[in-house]
Amino acid sequence: MAVAAVRYFETRARLYRRTWRGSVITTFLSPVLYLAAMGAGLGTLVDDGAGRSAVAGFSYLAFLAPGLLAATTMQAGANDGSWPVMAGIRWAKTYEATLSTPIAVRDLVFGHLLWAATRGGFVALVFASVMALFGAVSLDHALLAVLPALLTGIAFTAPTMAYTATLRDVQGLISLTRFGVIPMFLFSGTFFPVTQLPEWIRPIAYATPLWHGVELTRAAALGIGTTWPPLAHIGYLAAWFAVGVMLAVRLLGRRMRS
Repeated sequence: MAVAAVRYFETRARLYRRTWRGSVITTFLSPVLYLAAMGAGLGTLVDDGAGRSAVAGFSYLAFLAPGLLAATTMQAGANDGSWPVMAGIRWAKTYEATLSTPIAVRDLVFGHLLWAATRGGFVALVFASVMALFGAVSLDHALLAVLPALLTGIAFTAPTMAYTATLRDVQGLISLTRFGVIPMFLFSGTFFPVTQLPEWIRPIAYATPLWHGVELTRAAALGIGTTWPPLAHIGYLAAWFAVGVMLAVRLLGRRMRS
């Protein structure tokens, strides 16, 4: 299984050699624009108006940057589990061709997740480097934050892949972005502490995997504690990944046989 999964990973890597120019600019540009506008721009107003103590004793840029790092890998992970999977099933039908070889559904899923982790790691490294260039955190702390950010990304890829395997059209992917990814991006502690939300909605925020990723990434970047024990955050994200893998193998196999 491991060899077959690596073979599928290799096909994705070879394809990316021809298409990387279409994504590399946005990969570098997105963190620059986010941190310039929200961190250096809006952050100046936040720091002047409320004082540094308003965001855990750090400048708003330092508080925001790790949250955006986790949120960016979340978005990358959700994207890798959605549109490319839909293309493989319906549009390009590359999954049919792949499964006609000795590669099985499980190999395809693990190969796809390995590629998503590789691409997500690259996105996280670029964002972490930009964080350091903006002076949000030191380079060593920024690089330390890459690992929890990467875990956040793959925790989204696997269940999103399983969800995509059940869809017949793109409306489900649009709804996922509109009612899942965007609300989590806004209300999972990326831009402000979850404790500033109304009490009735906080449990919902705590249940989102992004909040756990933000907590871990911010703790690694700033050297602060987490609301839950770190192992609890890691276990929660790992559970999302494990359940997502199991469902992706089962649902994709069912879909390709139908």
